[in-house]
Amino acid sequence: MPSQRFAPPSEVPGLAARRIAADIVDGVLHKHRTLDDQLDGGGAHPGLKTLADRDRALMRRLVATVLRRLGTLGHVLSRLLDKGIPSDAPRAQSALLIGAAQILWMDVPDHAAVDLSVRLVQSDRRAARYAGLVNAVLRRCAREGQALVEEVATQSLDLPPWLLARWSAHYSEATARNMALALGHEPSLDLTVKSDTDQWASRLHGETLPTGTVRMLLHGSVTMLPGFAEGQWWVQDAAAALPARLFGDIKGKSIADLCAAPGGKTAQLAHAGAHVTAVDRSPARVARLRENLARLSLQAETVVADAAEWAGPAEGFDGILIDAPCTSTGTIRRHPDVAWLRQESDIAALTALQQRLLRKSVALLKPGGTLVYCTCSLEPEEGEHAIAALLAAEPALRRLPIEASEVSGLSEIITAEGDLRTLPSHLPNADPKLGGLDGFFAARLVKS
Repeated sequence: MPSQRFAPPSEVPGLAARRIAADIVDGVLHKHRTLDDQLDGGGAHPGLKTLADRDRALMRRLVATVLRRLGTLGHVLSRLLDKGIPSDAPRAQSALLIGAAQILWMDVPDHAAVDLSVRLVQSDRRAARYAGLVNAVLRRCAREGQALVEEVATQSLDLPPWLLARWSAHYSEATARNMALALGHEPSLDLTVKSDTDQWASRLHGETLPTGTVRMLLHGSVTMLPGFAEGQWWVQDAAAALPARLFGDIKGKSIADLCAAPGGKTAQLAHAGAHVTAVDRSPARVARLRENLARLSLQAETVVADAAEWAGPAEGFDGILIDAPCTSTGTIRRHPDVAWLRQESDIAALTALQQRLLRKSVALLKPGGTLVYCTCSLEPEEGEHAIAALLAAEPALRRLPIEASEVSGLSEIITAEGDLRTLPSHLPNADPKLGGLDGFFAARLVKS
């Protein structure tokens, strides 16, 4: 008889993607592991190797949607559950979250979302007894969930209360609400291109932003897009591309990029003709930076070192760029796990490190040299307050205010002091997926 008769039945399509998504959601919510750790490198989920590109993209969307809408999902499920989400079976919790996210925000048939979530819990020993509950709750969600979402649409539940309170206090309640709305949408793909920006925008079916970034909606793998293998562009949020431009003409100048990996700003500086020294403390991240530079056919000296302790060359540098370690709250639109992994108590330790890096950079800078400090944080302690403290402690430094003309006329992203401050709600678009920026702060200082 044919041997295939005895072959095991193939798995239901889409179940593997959902199983891995559930594992990764569990990893964020219960084991406090970042998405980057679980998706790339040595700690990546082993099942990712077996997923086709289409299923991998689905898995990423599932995880991102759950984390992006976690507060609203919690509200909806609490209204549909008499006794709350089961706490003794994480797979039941993740199955409910993934199922409800598909029903409420993704283009997945309701019956498929319910069926595959039930299969998820049935395959888990601790959660199997909740299969009937998951089935009933998600069927109710399909009928009643949208109304439950609408009743809390203005409450910004998808941000931790501490973060919403901070943003409301610093930026105003209305701005904080607009930022929260922007974070609820899956972001576009932003590319920094070497040349012929409009040509690449056309070829990639995207658009050119006022700042020169090419913005597009990604369908499939980044590595399969035209120009990737040839090194014609690199992925970089439009806001992240601004700080490196604040040096002006740097052809032939020596620039140190501290905390440089994965290398987007290093690539900008090298492409502009600078002699770049890229410093990062992580050997694995420096290896990735070198790979990126090799693909882009760009040159930079790379150093594995703690930038705060690094001696540097005796002659110093014409310019120093610090993209300092921070809470990364400005990147929540692309890294929604940040909202749920960070705590307000993290800020103090990071601001102390930022001050160490700033003091070191002053010592490494030649007289007349330019320091550009930036963070992908929306917290004032890591931006405006950090620069105020440095200027108070270092009389040799003065601020060189950024002009709107240096950032394509976008005066709304320039503060009263002349620093750069982008918000997730900036650059709005009729299609929310094509709007928004990462939250960035940058200041430009000159050493006398």
